[in-house]
Amino acid sequence: MIFNCLTIFPEMFSGFTGTSLCEKAIAKGLVEINAVNFRDYTEDKHNRVDAYPFGGGAGMLLMPQPLFSCFSALGEQYAGKKTRNVYMSPAGCVLTQEKAAEFSGYEVVNILCGHYEGVDQRVLDHLIDEEISIGDYVLTGGELPAMVLMDCVMRYVPGVLSNDESLSEESFSGGLLEYPQYTRPSSFQGMDVPEVLLSGHHKNIAAWQREQALLKTLVCRPELLEKAELTKEDLKTLERLKKQT
Repeated sequence: MIFNCLTIFPEMFSGFTGTSLCEKAIAKGLVEINAVNFRDYTEDKHNRVDAYPFGGGAGMLLMPQPLFSCFSALGEQYAGKKTRNVYMSPAGCVLTQEKAAEFSGYEVVNILCGHYEGVDQRVLDHLIDEEISIGDYVLTGGELPAMVLMDCVMRYVPGVLSNDESLSEESFSGGLLEYPQYTRPSSFQGMDVPEVLLSGHHKNIAAWQREQALLKTLVCRPELLEKAELTKEDLKTLERLKKQT
């Protein structure tokens, strides 16, 4: 899978691509991440990519010409590949686990990282397929949100995760938060691991984990339960948990 991050600060991605899961995915040839400096595409004699907005207003806007030229070059380079053009913006739809899984179905994702006060609307109207937000707050630029998007999406690329079960069991899979987990020692400073986890009884452990996932979601993010994949047994468990909390 190929990610192209259109940015005027390509150096921001060096730490991300050179560490942890991302570094391993790149080394395996499963993921390719390119920081594309769209300043290289400007035709302005002063090498500018931004200008004051018509009609007044605070700050500067990214001009259309460098971005149209940059996207055009990428379109030619990756012609024939299933591509999605994304703009990281607080005005976009919020990134979810389901949305990340959807993005993993593309061969190429071009991510525009905005700066200043935004981007000329013609870029959004004619080049961008979708605007994505990582939350209701404003950041200096789109580079950090782009990294969040890529980290989330690449986990769906086959072979990136060493344990295929990790993705299916972690938070938001099936619409629920992940159940509490414990490791050695079984007793630490008077705090003990739940006995069921030490029993070796897989059916009982699975039942406990499901109940705890329901409980954590009910307490921390109850709104998720409206869209979660729940069985009749889950619904009965939730009714009991609601009475207990």
